[in-house]
Amino acid sequence: MQIMKRHTSLLSLAFGLWMLFLLLACNLSNTSEPPTIAPRASSTPPPTISYATLSPEELPQVASTAVAGVPQVDANLLNLMNQIETDRLMLHVDTLQNFRTRHVNSVQNLPDQGIGAAYNYVMGQFEDIVTSSQARLTAFPQPFEVTWADVTSDQRNIVAFISGTEADAGVIVVGAHYDSISIDVEDGSAYAPGANDNASGIAALIEMARVLSTRQHHASIMFVAFAAEEINRQGSIAFVNNYLLPRDVDITAMINMDIIGSYYGQDGTVDDRNIRLYSAGPNNSPSRHLARTMELMALRHAPNMSIQIQDAVDRENRYGDHQSFSDAGIPAVRFIQPLEDYSRQHNDRDTIDGVQGVYLTRATQTILATITALADGPRPPENIALRDAGNGARTLIWEPVSGASGYIVGLRSSPNTLTYQSFEISEPGVNSVTWDRFTPEDFYSLAIAAKDSAGLMGPMSQEYIIR
Repeated sequence: MQIMKRHTSLLSLAFGLWMLFLLLACNLSNTSEPPTIAPRASSTPPPTISYATLSPEELPQVASTAVAGVPQVDANLLNLMNQIETDRLMLHVDTLQNFRTRHVNSVQNLPDQGIGAAYNYVMGQFEDIVTSSQARLTAFPQPFEVTWADVTSDQRNIVAFISGTEADAGVIVVGAHYDSISIDVEDGSAYAPGANDNASGIAALIEMARVLSTRQHHASIMFVAFAAEEINRQGSIAFVNNYLLPRDVDITAMINMDIIGSYYGQDGTVDDRNIRLYSAGPNNSPSRHLARTMELMALRHAPNMSIQIQDAVDRENRYGDHQSFSDAGIPAVRFIQPLEDYSRQHNDRDTIDGVQGVYLTRATQTILATITALADGPRPPENIALRDAGNGARTLIWEPVSGASGYIVGLRSSPNTLTYQSFEISEPGVNSVTWDRFTPEDFYSLAIAAKDSAGLMGPMSQEYIIR
C-alpha cells in the first residue's frame, strides 16, 4: 500500500477558483412598522430543489460591481486545514484494521486484537494529544453496559474535550464509532477489519483533535469515539442519555463521521469531489438547518469538496450515531462518502486497500473547515425584521454583531429547497439591505450569518419565513 503525502498546493489552487462575491451598500430604514416575517413553520414537503447561485442581475439594486478577486481568506483556517496529514490518517486506519475485529463481543484483554486493543489505541492517541496540547485537551472514558447475542459486556465511549473561551457559545460534538462487525453480526471472533467502516471516521476524529487542540476556540468542542454503534447505536444512546442529558450540556451541533474514506462505488464508479450530508427532517428541522449552514460554510471555506445535502436522516434501512442526538432534539448530521461499495461493508473485504488517502484527507479538511466556522465564526445576528420601504421594496434589518466585518444573507426559494442561495454584504457598519424581491413570490425564507475580519463565516441565524 502506498501512503500518499499531503499536498497543500491543492488548497491554494482551489481557493483561486472561488466564486466572485458582491458588495452591497444601503441605508438603515427609519420606518417603525412591525416586522413582516415570522419564525419558521412546521412540517414541509420533501425537498426537491438543489443549490443555485444568485446572478448579479438578480441581486438587490444597490449592489455594487463585482469584486475583482476572491473573498478574503482566513489564514488561520487555511493553516489548520493544511495541518491534516495523510500519513497520520492512514496509519490510524491501518492500525485499527490490524486488530482483526472490533466487535463488542471480541476479546478485551489482548494487546493486538479485539475491541479492548482498539479502545487502548484510540484512548492512547487522545492521551498523547492531551500532552502535546499543553492541557487544552482533556480525555476520559464513559463506560456503559451492553448485551448482544446473549453476552453482557462493559463498553466504553472515549471522550475528549476542548473548553471554549465564550461561555454562551455552546458545545459542538464531533463523533465517529470505533467498533466493527462482520456479516454474522453475532460472531465476536469473525474477521471484521472495518477499515472504511469506520476506521476512516476515527482517523479523522483523532487527526481533528490533534489539529484543533493547537489553539483555543470560541465554542467548546467535544470529540467522541463511540463504541457499540454497529449494534443499534447503543454507545451513542448511552452517551446522550447517561452523560449529556443529565448534565444539561448545551449542544449546538453534532457532526458524525461514518464511512468517509473512499470515492469508489459499486462497479468501479468514482466521485472524488463530493461528500454526502444526512440530517433528520422535516426540511425546516434544526438538523436540516445545520446541514444547510455547513453546506454554505464549505462552499466558502473548503472549495476542494462539495457537500451534497440529502433528504433523509440516513440511507434507507441504515442508521448512524447522529440519530441518537437528533432523536433527543439536538441538531445533528452525518457525513458519508458520495458512493458506496456494499461488497466491502461488514465483511473481510473492508480493508485499507479500499481507502483512498487523498480522498480521506480532503474529506477531513472539509469537515474541519465547517467545524472551525461553527466554533470560531461570529455569533449570528438577532432581532431580524423586514419592513416596508415603499414602492414594493422591503428593508431587511438586523442587530449589528460585535466585530463583524460583513454579513451573508441566505435565501430559500420554496419550502422544498434544500440549500441556500446567498449574497454578501461586505461594507463595514451596514446592517440592512433594501430589495424588491424580499417577497413570498420570490423567496420562502431567509437567514443571516456574520463574518469576521478574516472572512470567516459564523453560524446562520434562525430561519424566518417571508410573509
